[in-house]
Amino acid sequence: MTIFDTHTHVIAPDTTLYPTDPIGGHQSEWSQKRPADAAGLLAAIDGAGIAKAVVVQASTVYGHDNRYVVDTVRAHPSRFVGVYSIDALAPDAVQRIDHWQSEGLSGFRLFTTGSTMPGQSDWLGHKDSFPAWAHAEKRGIPVCLQMTMEGLPALRALLERFPTVRVLLDHCARPDLSDGAPFAAARALFDIATFPGVYLKLTNRTLAAATVGKSTPRAFLERTIETFGAGRIAWGSNFPAAEGSLPTLVATAHDALASLSPQDRALIFSGTAAAIYPVLSEGGKHV
Repeated sequence: MTIFDTHTHVIAPDTTLYPTDPIGGHQSEWSQKRPADAAGLLAAIDGAGIAKAVVVQASTVYGHDNRYVVDTVRAHPSRFVGVYSIDALAPDAVQRIDHWQSEGLSGFRLFTTGSTMPGQSDWLGHKDSFPAWAHAEKRGIPVCLQMTMEGLPALRALLERFPTVRVLLDHCARPDLSDGAPFAAARALFDIATFPGVYLKLTNRTLAAATVGKSTPRAFLERTIETFGAGRIAWGSNFPAAEGSLPTLVATAHDALASLSPQDRALIFSGTAAAIYPVLSEGGKHV
């Protein structure tokens, strides 16, 4: 089965050429303890049987300086696709989108929560971000959104204004799944499925959350596929931010998806990713 990993990160060993400037003011612990550079990530996906990977800007290391993602994709264009970070409130946000797209990257990330910035930022949905959202909608650029469920009302308002934009929710917006099926605590997440441009990124973090309390990964996946459809769910490892080797993360995902049909597994492991980032399907399959 072809696997496209939609959520990986790279950390450069050269801190002079690629200085740190993390969102939140301090560098994430994972990037200091278990960094993977471009060569390390390539070796990791080879060892895990992953055909291609989406390299997502490490916002907790470089902020909006996306040069290392650009250089990583350029060094291995047949294996990597790049997602950059922007400040959506900046007056030149549209120009920055065009710049990074012209550098060969394939979509942008908005970082509204994370290890260096806990909680949900209140700027999501601010009117100053409207030009960036409008530009993404006009050009068909996918938006990767790092957020919590507290931001879903703001996202809903954005989607009502920009109804055809495509949004991929990192870690499924970090839902509380501990109450188990039918997952009433995560109702807002399932309700956002009425917007057809919303996709879910199923990562190690989500699968771990699905093992807490009364929840099981199987029950969560059944509810999620029933609501969104497998064609709107894409797997991502979160390597190397996630603890454990990439083969282990892949194996965990295979175990969690084992009860699904072959068609649904194929969509989650590669088909949905290719729909969001068509460049993944270019150049044939890696053998």
